[in-house]
Amino acid sequence: MPIAAPTYIEVQSKSILNKVEGMHFRWSINPYRGCAHGCHYCFARSTHFYFDLNAGSDFTSIIFVKVNAPQVLRRELSRPAWRREQVALGTATDPYQPVEGRYRLTRGILEALRDYRTPVGIVTKGTMILRDLDILADMARRGRATVCFSVTTLDRDLWRRLEPGTAPPQQRLRALERLAAAGVNAGVLLAPIVPGLTATPANLEAVVRAAADHGARFPGANVLHLRPGVREHFLTFLEHAYPHLLEGYGRLYRGKYASERYRTGVEELVQVFRERFGLVGRDAPFPSEQAPVQLALPWDGTAVEASAPQAQSPADVGGCATA
Repeated sequence: MPIAAPTYIEVQSKSILNKVEGMHFRWSINPYRGCAHGCHYCFARSTHFYFDLNAGSDFTSIIFVKVNAPQVLRRELSRPAWRREQVALGTATDPYQPVEGRYRLTRGILEALRDYRTPVGIVTKGTMILRDLDILADMARRGRATVCFSVTTLDRDLWRRLEPGTAPPQQRLRALERLAAAGVNAGVLLAPIVPGLTATPANLEAVVRAAADHGARFPGANVLHLRPGVREHFLTFLEHAYPHLLEGYGRLYRGKYASERYRTGVEELVQVFRERFGLVGRDAPFPSEQAPVQLALPWDGTAVEASAPQAQSPADVGGCATA
């Protein structure tokens, strides 16, 4: 399923700070809506429904650009009621997707957050973040910057299929290493873990090992969840690329979330690798409330016992899905 060249639509926003309920952060910012990275598992695909657009090709080919985002943000941050709470940047779109090179909205947002002494947590697959190393290092010296690189696999074939518009995983790890060397609280989000594809012990161990080798301060992880819209798109992708997995997904995903038994197995295995590579007790991506996160069980698509999904979603650490 090739990705069409994006059409960018400039829009004016009345507000840029979004209040978030039920997450480990209370505020988020997304300078773009839609994403050219084209990750087939992205939970944010369903946000295009608000514009009567689809979660498939429309999400990657029709991208809204909030051209006045930095100016609006400065107005909002200047209000006396603003308490300088942490803001999550990139929860429903990658703030460093290619169009950022033209509009520089993310840089303007970071400058505003720095000037108003507001901490930020960024989720990205984009190596363009190195352009803003000066701002992030300045914020990090005051404990106000955390960067989470979404890395789901080091396997180049899986990467090309699952995340066709993104930078190669090794490039992301090198970018992480440079940020960490500059004092930025940077780590890896192994999210989402994709049953039947990236959920093998070998893959999970390789990613956690690479995170440690590149100076990651933390590893985060989350198993794929399939909300309406995303589910249909992802299962269509599987039908074309990995048809042998469809039957197993039907059993594992009776609702949005994989069975509790499967997710528990994921957590236990991630914990093993965190301990093995010395990533226990380091800084978490959002240290105030986030529970320790771990990794996953192998799955061959045939021997999974499904149970009813929990009422609450696992934390979505960002739109790249957590990258």
